Amino acid sequence: MRRSQRALLLLWLVSLAGCTAPKPEGAPPLPQAAIPTPQREAPQPSFSEEGLASWYGSAHHGKLTADGERFDQGALTGAHRSLPFDTKVRVTHLASGKTVTVRINDRGPFSKGRIIDLSAAAAAALGMTKNGIDRVRVEVFAVDQVQTR
Repeated sequence: MRRSQRALLLLWLVSLAGCTAPKPEGAPPLPQAAIPTPQREAPQPSFSEEGLASWYGSAHHGKLTADGERFDQGALTGAHRSLPFDTKVRVTHLASGKTVTVRINDRGPFSKGRIIDLSAAAAAALGMTKNGIDRVRVEVFAVDQVQTR
């Protein structure tokens, strides 16, 4: 081996040895699982209330709702006293944690202490058809307000 080749080999070995030198003092690196990942902030509702919900079905099926459409007990709709028509609300059954999104198309409920009347389909999705009346949370989120009609 020529002298220039030996010098290059020696230089390469020295530089390689520098890569394996001990790391300077300091905090040990975090394990991969401990490195936080960026989280999106959970959306906050612009409206939220808790109270009793009831449902209505076949006795009202086909009748006109307050917004002028025919009530369909199989659709995911609801009646609220003050929310604008076509507002989409997330209704959460507080006992089970089940959630359904319904569109407000009617006014009510007219029974004291109730905050929303749901269609039969919405009540079934929440598992509340047996009791008829259950505690729920009603929330409006901006992300749900995409017009479909």
